[in-house]
Amino acid sequence: MSTAGTGQAEADRGEKGGVRTALAGLTTRGRSFLAAGVAAAVCSYVLGQADLLRVGLLLAVLPLVCATVLYRTRYRVAGSRRLAPARVPAGSEARVHLRMDNVSRLPTGLLMLQDRVPYVLGPRPRFVLDRVEAGGRREVSYRVRSDLRGRYPLGPLQLRLTDPFGMCELTRSFSTYDTLTVIPRVEPLAPVRLSGEAKGYGEGRQRSLALAGEDDVIPRGYRYGDDLRRVHWRSTARYGELMVRREEQPQRARCTVLLDTRGIAYAGAGPDSAFEWAVAGAASVLVHMLERGFSVRLLTDTGNAVPGEGGDGFAGASQGSADAAGLMMDTLAVIDHSDGAGLSRAYDVIRGGNEGLLVAFLGDLDEEQAAVVARMRQRSGGAVAFVLDSDTWTREPGDVPGPLDGSGERLRMLREAGWTALGVPRGVSLDALWRQADRERRGVAAASGGEGP
Repeated sequence: MSTAGTGQAEADRGEKGGVRTALAGLTTRGRSFLAAGVAAAVCSYVLGQADLLRVGLLLAVLPLVCATVLYRTRYRVAGSRRLAPARVPAGSEARVHLRMDNVSRLPTGLLMLQDRVPYVLGPRPRFVLDRVEAGGRREVSYRVRSDLRGRYPLGPLQLRLTDPFGMCELTRSFSTYDTLTVIPRVEPLAPVRLSGEAKGYGEGRQRSLALAGEDDVIPRGYRYGDDLRRVHWRSTARYGELMVRREEQPQRARCTVLLDTRGIAYAGAGPDSAFEWAVAGAASVLVHMLERGFSVRLLTDTGNAVPGEGGDGFAGASQGSADAAGLMMDTLAVIDHSDGAGLSRAYDVIRGGNEGLLVAFLGDLDEEQAAVVARMRQRSGGAVAFVLDSDTWTREPGDVPGPLDGSGERLRMLREAGWTALGVPRGVSLDALWRQADRERRGVAAASGGEGP
């Protein structure tokens, strides 16, 4: 839930500008009264009728007085906006709540409220508010929805003020605005066991003993509650106080999600395109691995990661895992195609350390880029690749498949390098491919007599 700060309508600076603004706000009725008053005054002078002059002055002064009063009372209305929620998956709705407060001692006239929203979120909402009493409040709401991820500004809020006689109408804009973040859809994934994950210590954790032998013990001082069976007597005798062996240190398993954003690797656009499927798939895997306790990292073909991400990625199963997921979702909400032609920058980042489990979402691969991806397997404990072939994603349902373009050969190269590589046809769910990847891994492991890649 997000709340935009309360703001008041912006004031016009300069007395002359204020007069021009007030006169420009005269409605058709107000202009007609003013013109009739001037005409009556001219006729009274020509005909010498003093009573007609009084009528003309009344007709001319009434819209001017209404415009002046309305212009001077524009500061008395305050408004605020609240989003529920401020971050919403693509295709889901968010509700925007608007609140208007009359902070003056006088009641308002008819108020017409309008909020500015991008066209992808729907039509521009408009509301008519009846007379608001002194110190009163009015609340209205509307829904927004987008099938396209991104960050969309809402506002500024516009308010039309009218006088009781309908002589003048002024439009004021509030200074506050809010931002709606539309994140990729996250698909729940089955808790399969992929390689690169440690065995025997919970979900996604592994143990590394702090002591490799009796001579490599790193003791620490005894603390209340420590097990006496862990007392290290040799160190106790040396330091003259109780010393205990350092406990086993849990080492968190790591997962790197590689997202290929090259513009040349994808064809088509829109919410059902191959690139949007890859972005949604990366988001699903990131959230899934965070929930299982992995330290996760998002990497693109340009070598960039999420701003604020540590060297080992974001830690899962912790108090900050929700914030970490939010940061990654915000990054994926605005990610776009890159101008790069290769994956060498991502390979340079991966080559620097052990990535644990590597999950890649790749577009079209030529032979050179397939070889780069194949070498990434050497620095990971397990590797799963989802390759999206543009030909299958742009083909219409009734079209006849063309000749093979080498996509099968690219998958074979990755599999020979140790990847669990799957082609992604149009319309398939990530969860189904996720389960298929686990079955293929188990099949390779059974054939080799071990766990396999």
